[in-house]
Amino acid sequence: MALFKLLTMAASRTRKQSLLKTLRYMSNVPENTVYSGPTSQTPNQRVTLTNLRQKYKKGEPITMVTAYDYPSGVHLDMAGIDIALVGDSAAMVVHGHDTTLPISLDEILVHCRAVARGARRPLLIGDLPFGTYESSSAQVFEEMTKLENIGRELIGQCYYRICTVGGGSARVTVVESLLFGLIFRKIAMDFAVDTAVRILKEGGMDAIKLEGGAHSRITAARAIVEAGIAVMGHVGLTPQAISVLGGFRPQGKNIVSAVKVVETAISLQEAGCFAVVLECVPPEVAAAATAALRIPTMGIGAGPFCSGQKCQFHLPYLFDKVLVYHDLLGMLQHPHHAKVTPKFCKQFAQIGDVINKALLEYREEVSNRSFPGPHHSPYKISDPDLNGFLKELQNMGLDEAASAAAAKANR
Repeated sequence: MALFKLLTMAASRTRKQSLLKTLRYMSNVPENTVYSGPTSQTPNQRVTLTNLRQKYKKGEPITMVTAYDYPSGVHLDMAGIDIALVGDSAAMVVHGHDTTLPISLDEILVHCRAVARGARRPLLIGDLPFGTYESSSAQVFEEMTKLENIGRELIGQCYYRICTVGGGSARVTVVESLLFGLIFRKIAMDFAVDTAVRILKEGGMDAIKLEGGAHSRITAARAIVEAGIAVMGHVGLTPQAISVLGGFRPQGKNIVSAVKVVETAISLQEAGCFAVVLECVPPEVAAAATAALRIPTMGIGAGPFCSGQKCQFHLPYLFDKVLVYHDLLGMLQHPHHAKVTPKFCKQFAQIGDVINKALLEYREEVSNRSFPGPHHSPYKISDPDLNGFLKELQNMGLDEAASAAAAKANR
């Protein structure tokens, strides 16, 4: 009897283990839904900074394309693209603005989350939108109010020491300026780090990208890196600075500008950036910047790579490319967009023409009632259920609805 109980318990335990294994397996099987998605043809392991550094050391090009939603993320994933950039260019190619300035952090986060769901393999980078890593006077005032008592005490102590040692109260203004300057820098760095943290925590990104090489931007990049977040820099044409640049104008076309591009790229590297985007600069300037750096440069409108110069440098000299998803695919054929499509962009397809043709055909078939037809009405109801449904409609007093359903069922 005891042996029978032991055998029963063992069998029960075996069944439970088998059931648990089955449940675990089922939890990893994609759900068969009406809207089934494509299967990636590339390894699912996420690209990391280590992978990028290995490619860089081997002299292998790195691919980077923008993505703004789930479908584009899936397409990048299937194509084996190394980096998916959720760029603030979404303001122009998705939201229809003339510049990248209007897009907000909350809007970027929506795009980030959508791309993260679709792109399982590429390294995911989120842009910091304009105005989200610079401190405004209102923010400074708010923080100053919080620190008012501390500031007064510090300034009072400094005033006492100055008057005691000598020099008069004239130096108090200098002390105040220094203190306020330090506080302002601290607020600016905290603001940049907070924004970057949101991109990773709420957006599901792996790293962030910020534009420009001003001292404040370099400081922000360094602070973000020190906070444990990977940063990609961006020099040359920086669309967020078009107010200063006077429009979307190429950079590095004269001595001063060219030197500034190289110096800024070096400063971003020293701040801890793992890569730098070079946008709209002459090929010679891009080549110089790439040679001066020991991190990858991602080129957009910065010319081709001169492989003949590779042997002149101790580390691999490579020039990688980044393109906007919609421009690369030729998706937007509207005259307005045609005016602003970059000259440097090669259209690898004319998807916009295909889309326009498909929409015209759809409109025509709906108009002439050829769509949807029987082949596009796959969901069936059994005869018993249909009869019961018709009776229920009649009981509800919906005779006309019952007649319509019966007529469509050829009854």
